[in-house]
Amino acid sequence: MTIQETLQELNELFSIFDDPKEKFIQLMDMAKESEGLSESEKTEKNKVYGCTSQAWVLAEKQENNAFHFRTDSDAMIVKGLLTLLVKIFSGQTAAEIQSVDGTTILNSIGLIGSVTNQRTTGFSSAVEKIQGLVS
Repeated sequence: MTIQETLQELNELFSIFDDPKEKFIQLMDMAKESEGLSESEKTEKNKVYGCTSQAWVLAEKQENNAFHFRTDSDAMIVKGLLTLLVKIFSGQTAAEIQSVDGTTILNSIGLIGSVTNQRTTGFSSAVEKIQGLVS
């Protein structure tokens, strides 16, 4: 599935909710599905800076030059937002991952305006971290 197809699928999921609180509940449900990281993987090297919560991202390059990501956070909404990034970017190549920015993602899936400015900044920092890991 391409990034655009995944964004469309996520947009369809979040568009059924009119109330921003319902969108946050969906994000927290997604966070519960996340495999997370072990304590030993929650290192400074894997940390996302610019996020008010503690957040970490790990990238694993696959044999086909696509990447698989794993993420974690100490805040459920942030963990949900990171889970979105895992869904969007896992299975994609570096070039495909580099072609998207955080604001575009939030806008595409209908979360722009629902997410606070601080979380938007943290989300963009997580996207930049992912893009740095694949470059």
